[in-house]
Amino acid sequence: MNGMGNRQTKRDDPRSYAKEKLTRGQKKFVIFRLWRYLYDYKLLLFLAAVMVVASNVLALAGPDLSGKAIEAIGIEPGTANFPRVWYYVNLMLVFYIVSAILSYFLTVIINLISKNTISKMRKDVFERLTSLPVSFFDKHMTGDIISVISYDIDTVNSTLSSDFIQICKSAITIVGSFIMMVMIAPMLVLVFLVTIPLSALFTVTVTRLVRPLFKKRSAKLGEMNGFVEEMLSGQKTTRAYFRQQTVIDKFSVKNDEAVEAYTKSEYYGTINGPGINLINNLSLALISIFGAILLLFGKLGLREISSFVLYSRKFSGPINEIANIAGDLQSAFSAGERIFRLIDELPEKPDAENAKVLESIYGDVLLENVEFGYVPEKKIIDGFSLKANRGEMIAIVGPTGAGKTTIINLLMRFYDVDSGDIKIDDNSIYSVTRESLRKGFSMVLQDTWLFGGTIFENIAYGKENVTREEVESAAKAAKIHSYIMRLPDGYDTVLTDNGINISKGQKQLITIARAMLLDAKMLILDEATSNVDTETEMQIQESMRALMKDKTCFVIAHRLSTVRHADKIIVLRDGGIAETGTHEELMAKKGFYSELYYSQFENAIEA
Repeated sequence: MNGMGNRQTKRDDPRSYAKEKLTRGQKKFVIFRLWRYLYDYKLLLFLAAVMVVASNVLALAGPDLSGKAIEAIGIEPGTANFPRVWYYVNLMLVFYIVSAILSYFLTVIINLISKNTISKMRKDVFERLTSLPVSFFDKHMTGDIISVISYDIDTVNSTLSSDFIQICKSAITIVGSFIMMVMIAPMLVLVFLVTIPLSALFTVTVTRLVRPLFKKRSAKLGEMNGFVEEMLSGQKTTRAYFRQQTVIDKFSVKNDEAVEAYTKSEYYGTINGPGINLINNLSLALISIFGAILLLFGKLGLREISSFVLYSRKFSGPINEIANIAGDLQSAFSAGERIFRLIDELPEKPDAENAKVLESIYGDVLLENVEFGYVPEKKIIDGFSLKANRGEMIAIVGPTGAGKTTIINLLMRFYDVDSGDIKIDDNSIYSVTRESLRKGFSMVLQDTWLFGGTIFENIAYGKENVTREEVESAAKAAKIHSYIMRLPDGYDTVLTDNGINISKGQKQLITIARAMLLDAKMLILDEATSNVDTETEMQIQESMRALMKDKTCFVIAHRLSTVRHADKIIVLRDGGIAETGTHEELMAKKGFYSELYYSQFENAIEA
């Protein structure tokens, strides 16, 4: 049993699940998912709901009390009942003050709910990112991912903390005002039989128009962020090749697209507010006309007319406010889709049900008839087999695109093979846990990575409870100790922005020291010494050979002079093994390896 039965030979589309869910009504999807987050704070939500109702009921009493105060003043001079007037005025003041206090505490509660919800949402997004397969990051721009975890989540936060309160208040005010208007003058309510359907039709039309515009806005902002992130990380290359103007021109295109998408969405999104406001003013004019007619015919009194007009303003005002924030809601829905699409990305495939922990690793590695392609129609590795015994230094060389780094990706299970098998000590890597498999390797890549922290913390990154002596020993073996000791704070020197305050070669030596510190039986070096000089590289290899005694080492290198002492050199060409042997054996064959070696030698002489 080679362990292949527990995995599919064809890799699933990592976005398929998210796409399937998001096609079933985007708005309902986002609302449902947001409610699942909010439900964790159901007691606070209940308290907020009570405050919303109480605050708005108190505020809704104002127009009725105002009408009674006007009635107490009277129309004829000298008929005013001022004690009664002051009673209603004082009552209005008390109601409005209590309503304002409740509104303040409501805002505090909603902000607390929003803070906790967004914090959990951002945590879920980040945890999902840490569980996604390497293939996801190969397919998506870093800036676009950052845009989701910052801009999109902030957009949803803005809606939860402000728009959500406004919508709740507006809904209660609309319902309460409508009930009061029906109780005061049912005939005047007939005006809204025209204006409300007109408002609804206008809002639905505009919403359908702006929804895709806000989705496009989020996407374009993500593209622009991705381009900026790429440009900042490669600014030295840009300056070296004098491509500043080209980069500026490309950014201008991205910026113009983002600005156009933003402006277009805001332009059409803000149409709703003025349009609804016009319809509301039309309803107020109709109410004034018909109310005056009813007053002349004695059907309504002054109190009823004044109260009805005030309630109609309270009724139409929230409708206008909801219309004004409709654009923000569309933006939040679009942002929510991107957030939940990322959260719904399929994580790295789980280990097999009977997967065991790879313990007491000896270091024998076997690749049997491995076939692999990043896309099904194009094979990168075709029928590849390799046997690496414990303690051997295996060099993998070949032209660009031959599949050297791909083999490392397969060994570490960053990708799964299409067919064939890979074994560690006769255990299929698909029958053991990924954690135990990857702990069996220490790895140094061409692209160095250092985090913000001290040099000591960076070297000790992969090993817990490490001592200063162990770190210094690894640094000495990597030929970086003397440099560290010349720094003002030595091993306590703080590295910032991926080690921007030290040279690239020194960063690479630190990552090599980090790998040496691990007690792993297998070591992978993917162009790990490409940024150090040849003399230092040879010294590192000598130290590494002593450190890696009885351990298996895989070295990917373009400079063939650095792998002359490898126990076995694998020459890849067109996805398969072209030649195998030691340096002397391959040179004696005068085949493809010797051609590569002499071409590099001649290029070095010409240089």
